[in-house]
Amino acid sequence: MYNLGMKEVHLSVVIPCFEEMSNLQKGVLDKVNRFLDRQKISYEVIIVDDGSKDGSVDFIREFIAENECFTLVENKHMGKAGAVTTGILKAKGKIVLFTDMDQATPIEEVNKLLPYFDEGYDIVIGSRAGRRKGAPIARRFISAASIYLTRLIVGLRNISDTQCGFKAFTAKAAKDLFTELHTIHHGFKEVSGSAVTSGFDVELLYLGQNKGYKLKEVPVNWLHVETRRVNLVKDSITGFWDLLIIRKNIMNGIYDANVKRKT
Repeated sequence: MYNLGMKEVHLSVVIPCFEEMSNLQKGVLDKVNRFLDRQKISYEVIIVDDGSKDGSVDFIREFIAENECFTLVENKHMGKAGAVTTGILKAKGKIVLFTDMDQATPIEEVNKLLPYFDEGYDIVIGSRAGRRKGAPIARRFISAASIYLTRLIVGLRNISDTQCGFKAFTAKAAKDLFTELHTIHHGFKEVSGSAVTSGFDVELLYLGQNKGYKLKEVPVNWLHVETRRVNLVKDSITGFWDLLIIRKNIMNGIYDANVKRKT
């Protein structure tokens, strides 16, 4: 294990958490810890709790008490976008990855992403295209429709999967993009209920493209994990509305205003 007292952290892993007790009890943090400990790199894991009320916070506190490379940040309930942004902006790593607590894409898949940073890429994202193992037909259809609409409305034509929750960035790109998102949204506001929307990932990737960052999409293993927070009809409507808002922002030059281009 590498001590966080070292001057440099190579990899920061940000994991948002909203009432994840069922996944925590399955030992997902132990799996993340064991894998990262086997790698010959310094690392940190930042868990950002998004206002959980199910005992997740107490569970995580007990875990990090025995694992020095893990830290917990407690947010008010601001949704996944707010939780991920909080963690990214606190990260110290040269490479910053965010991943989901359910580990539908296992942490081991990061080894497929990291080599591309040595080739000069700024953003490397996981893709489930053609690899949606176990996903119901309805979800596959909606995902395909979402990809088509994203290309049509927003213009992200070279990305086949915007929604995989496994995305990595150089420190420079991460701080730049997430600071910009935070500014655009004037900070993230407290919300009620589940708040995982497709617009966050689309907006993030569009902003990266708009700033000229070099992006690579990499196929990763992924296994469908059922969750009570997914509502196909509601989420589809919200996702479509998000695309329209992003398109409106594009037309109004929101993503161009005060944008510092990659140099």
